[in-house]
Amino acid sequence: MKHLVASTVLAAISVSVAQAGELWRTTGFEQPESALVDAAHDRIVVSNIVGNPGAVDGNGYLSLLSMDGKVISRHWVDGMDAPKGMAITGGRLYAADITRVRVVDLASGRLVETIDVPGAVFLNDMTADSAGNVYVSDMLADTIYRIDGDRPELFVKDALLASPNGVFADGGRLIVASWGKGINTIDFSTAEPGGLLSVDLATKKITPLPGAQKFADLDGVIAIGDTIYATAYMTGTLYSYKPGGAPTVVAQFKPGSADIGTDGNATIYMPLMGEGEVAALSMD
Repeated sequence: MKHLVASTVLAAISVSVAQAGELWRTTGFEQPESALVDAAHDRIVVSNIVGNPGAVDGNGYLSLLSMDGKVISRHWVDGMDAPKGMAITGGRLYAADITRVRVVDLASGRLVETIDVPGAVFLNDMTADSAGNVYVSDMLADTIYRIDGDRPELFVKDALLASPNGVFADGGRLIVASWGKGINTIDFSTAEPGGLLSVDLATKKITPLPGAQKFADLDGVIAIGDTIYATAYMTGTLYSYKPGGAPTVVAQFKPGSADIGTDGNATIYMPLMGEGEVAALSMD
């Protein structure tokens, strides 16, 4: 039923379709949830959940890929539970891991710290702003936390966030990909599909992006220039959105498209959780 509702909404906003070019695809991952570019070391970090995304089981790990999709290290950092979104700042990588944030030294690949986030329920995606602050979404608590160094604090909690999943720092704002309202924690269906939001970093004001509301249960999000890209996990869809426009379908995969990354130019790195793969897409 949810998919029928989503299809009706999509038709109503006249979503058009274009196909992105796939550059490469690498297999052998275990529920890859996030693909993040480590520009300083010219590589891609991939988080592997390995099992139940909410289970404290010690099975999760991080992998390394070269920029052309070759495996550098399948098990680069072990000892996590269900790592999802990641962020990089100050030579450290932060990974959301259920109710905690793991911190890895990028140079050595050592897990150097675990940050407990009091009150967290289901931490999901992460991003870092130009000042070095790290933000992490709590999908099941309508909350975004901010971490300065190793100190977590509540940044914004509001029902308007509607199960915030993807977060991306873009200048003076956070772009937020909302999963939707009325989330069912059993099958992650929603009473109302999500959309794209903007949160002002200074005032914390939440602004729905015009024309990009109630169209899909969104997961990952990035921005390249003035174009926002977001994934819909349940349908495997990659959307693009420009100010003043409407969401456009760019590529279609099987269900499981999660937290995307980018090199900042025209390439998107897409984790495909259900298939155990990471794909690189050219937006040119």
